[in-house]
Amino acid sequence: MPQLEQLAAFDARKCQVVEMRFFAGLSAREIAAVLSTTEATVRRDWVIARAWLYRYLEGRASG
Repeated sequence: MPQLEQLAAFDARKCQVVEMRFFAGLSAREIAAVLSTTEATVRRDWVIARAWLYRYLEGRASG
């Protein structure tokens, strides 16, 4: 998926959060354990990554 590649170039950890949350169905707690970070960081990354992907897809749709 090119949008995930673009997200990974922007921030690799946010891309990992999206992949683990969306494709593997992991919870914020599980992702935090895998990435050795806090749940708050995972939740923040998830929110930012979703907003980034939304803007990316909106730009592609209107472009």
